[in-house]
Amino acid sequence: MMAEREDNMGPTSGLTPHLTVKGGRQAVEFYKKAFGAKVHTMMPAQDGKRLMHAHLSINGASLMLADDFPEFRGNKGMGAPDGVTLHLQVKNADKAWQKAVAAGAKVKMPLADMFWGDRYGQLVDPFGHSWAIGATLRGAARKAAMASGPMAPPPKKSAKKAKMGAR
Repeated sequence: MMAEREDNMGPTSGLTPHLTVKGGRQAVEFYKKAFGAKVHTMMPAQDGKRLMHAHLSINGASLMLADDFPEFRGNKGMGAPDGVTLHLQVKNADKAWQKAVAAGAKVKMPLADMFWGDRYGQLVDPFGHSWAIGATLRGAARKAAMASGPMAPPPKKSAKKAKMGAR
């Protein structure tokens, strides 16, 4: 019996997104440019044009993808991706954001300092998938961002108002 190869098995634990796209090879190239994806496996389909399977890693996590194969779904067209956002937590959101936009991602929600203490924004890739990029704010920037919104501490009552409320 031949021993199984373990160097190219793909993810063995955790949760791995598996995207279906139109243009698998183009998607791999986009993810390399936009998010620094590393390619572990690319298996072409029998037609030699589409990808049956690709295994990438982005930001230390696995991502798998394949081309759409409508012939295995009753020749129904693939709808636009909806309801899922892939989140990248990075050290420098601005740098990651600029790289993704330069590669062709479109802004869905502008990158900004958010009330929960992250610099955060959302993009859409050329294949219709939503991506979020976030980085934890530090120091004064974090305090300023968290000073507004639902996570802000309640305003302090003045001494005069506190006395009046005690009556």
